Amino acid sequence: MNLAEGVQLVSLGILGLIMIAGALGVVLLSNIVYSAFLLALVFISISGLYILLNAGFVAAAQVLIYVGAVNVLILFGIMLVNKEENFAPINRAWLGKAATGAVCAGIFGLLGTMIVSHPWALSSEVAAGDLAIEVIGQHFFSDYLLPFELASILLLVALVGAIVLARREYILDETPTQTESLTLPERPRELVAAGSARDQD
Repeated sequence: MNLAEGVQLVSLGILGLIMIAGALGVVLLSNIVYSAFLLALVFISISGLYILLNAGFVAAAQVLIYVGAVNVLILFGIMLVNKEENFAPINRAWLGKAATGAVCAGIFGLLGTMIVSHPWALSSEVAAGDLAIEVIGQHFFSDYLLPFELASILLLVALVGAIVLARREYILDETPTQTESLTLPERPRELVAAGSARDQD
């Protein structure tokens, strides 16, 4: 093992630990804002893995799209609807937690089985190199055009929903008349009296 391979191995271990710790923080922290920032850290560590795979364009796209757009959209949604509410206790809440744990364990088992059973031999195909951007663009506008557009529509719907939820508390039960909406609020009379007395002194 030469120096370059050692640096890559150490970098892989550090990025893996950061990714696992950030993902656990996203799930386990009670403060949702901290979870969103840790999600950005996970995205950045994933871009570091792409750099180790000599995929510089994909790493830059990971930072620009996921950290600069998706994560910022999540933060905007959190800040728009982050309102304190007293939730009533749910009867038999342990059933939902048990079902969630079972689903997570099943997904983890499926992923682990796929990783173990997949032949991770080196591919004989030549890497795209400088033509990687062209190849990615061809796939985006041919094979993956529909999922790409659906993802953009989903993000737009999420932002609109966050705005609607945030502005719901400002909707009045009764629509004010035009004259009421144009009148200015009257100053309290105590303040006016105190100001006039101070002017006389």
